[in-house]
Amino acid sequence: MSTVPHLPSRRQFLSSSAVALASTGLLGSRLWANEAAPSTDDNSPPFSISLAEWSLHRTLGNPSKNVTNLDFPAIAKKLGIDAIEYVNSFFKDKARDSQYLTDLKSRCDDQGVKSLLIMVDGEGALGAPKEADREKSVTNHYRWIDAAKFLGCHSIRVNAQSSGSYEEQQKLAADGLRRLSEHAAPQDINVIVENHGGLSSNGKWLSETIEMVGLDNCGTLPDFGNFFISRNPVEWFDNYEGVDLLMPYAKAVSAKTHQFMEGSNISYQERGGKKYETDYDRMMEIVVKHGYHGYVGIEYEGPGDEYEGIRKTKAVLDRVAASIAETATVAG
Repeated sequence: MSTVPHLPSRRQFLSSSAVALASTGLLGSRLWANEAAPSTDDNSPPFSISLAEWSLHRTLGNPSKNVTNLDFPAIAKKLGIDAIEYVNSFFKDKARDSQYLTDLKSRCDDQGVKSLLIMVDGEGALGAPKEADREKSVTNHYRWIDAAKFLGCHSIRVNAQSSGSYEEQQKLAADGLRRLSEHAAPQDINVIVENHGGLSSNGKWLSETIEMVGLDNCGTLPDFGNFFISRNPVEWFDNYEGVDLLMPYAKAVSAKTHQFMEGSNISYQERGGKKYETDYDRMMEIVVKHGYHGYVGIEYEGPGDEYEGIRKTKAVLDRVAASIAETATVAG
């Protein structure tokens, strides 16, 4: 198990980080989203925990379970989590349904649960080669920006889908992301990109693409276990390097878990007979090294009971947070 050597106190760390970030122009919305701003309280945890709705995708996708998106706030609260991340596919036809969104918001308020972001899929390729297709994809996302604003979210998560060469895809995706981010800015909504297959799972490609966009409200959502550029055949971008490259632009973080190694803080998944591991001690050191102390969203994708998988993931994150805090206290 790795440790953080000579970690400063939380207050000292935030102070020095602010100086460094100010010199690079990254201070503010570039690194920390509205709802994820760090506390300067020395006793506050190194990060907070949220719940991504995809953790319950099998439950929500099974009509016999009689569980819907409207139940999500209460489920999160029962699991001891007070911040949530929606997936639009579970209320795809409700983006402009004011009555539905009012009901959802009311349920969050009743439970004391905060809405953080909406993960948006199925609205077209923001890096489509044809101008008309790219523009349509951009405008398809507008309704989710409106829904996110109404619910009190700080971001929508989008995909940087494109085609062509490495450089061509960067230019096309950056163009679509820039247009969407410019539209979202007046509503104080961030447009954040997850490493989600194809070149977007290449940490270098995605970080360079965000730089090309050049807008403070366009950032990343690093997903620890989603660095498969291709799944057949398997092409994997090192997840530690990938997260390190994406964290300077992160406004949210996705704690992807699958199966767990007994007695450790390591999650793993298997592809083609090989294990792809996430050592959470090592990964969260990378996250906090970049000055991020916002929400880390549980996204369980493993086998078996989804609720138990969420609980196990939360237990891992709680242990890692305690370890980081203890190390900081000793060092301070």
